[in-house]
Amino acid sequence: MENRSLLTKKLITSGAIAVLRLQEALPLKPAVDALIHGGVTVLEITLTTPDALTSIETLRKSCDAEILIGAGSVITEKQAHAAAAAGADFIVCPITRKDVIHAGHAHGLPVLPGALTPTEIQIAHEYGADMVKVFPAGQLGLGYIRAILAPLPHLKLVPTGGVTPENAGEWIRAGAAAVGLGNALFDTEAVQSGQLSILTEHARTLHASIAKARQ
Repeated sequence: MENRSLLTKKLITSGAIAVLRLQEALPLKPAVDALIHGGVTVLEITLTTPDALTSIETLRKSCDAEILIGAGSVITEKQAHAAAAAGADFIVCPITRKDVIHAGHAHGLPVLPGALTPTEIQIAHEYGADMVKVFPAGQLGLGYIRAILAPLPHLKLVPTGGVTPENAGEWIRAGAAAVGLGNALFDTEAVQSGQLSILTEHARTLHASIAKARQ
């Protein structure tokens, strides 16, 4: 529990989770280094990415201990155990499944299940979710996060979908504990073309946006 609590605090302190989702196998380390150079400290490798578990294991061994490497798109208990075995620091699930939450917790890892409605989000919390991924957040907007938190201020929400490096701070001001960003931060075309400085600039913009919101 102590390890899980500490990891959750690090997730909140970071303010953002960089979601890495690829359709084809590409070397991730250079791209990850570019994001870290720009200030990113939390990364999520989705299990829909080819060789995701191998990538998680490799990155966990090669990245500084202060950098959190999580597993995303985890939808079964078996996947949660496999992610933990690969060295994942946290688990993200696009849906709410009690068995996935319990599996992650068995390894001392924070679990962020996905939910959308107030009832779903509260149920995820009652199942033991350390934070709740609100997805897709973009279609609902900032006002939705404020509306959820008004009667349910105990929730730690992580809106994902529609968040950009430029508007991340607005979501934090709306009450989000952290945000999740995919393509808006992790530009796959830039990765494929080797223009990794683009990722660093995106990360710097993200870091600045969150820092300003928390002043």
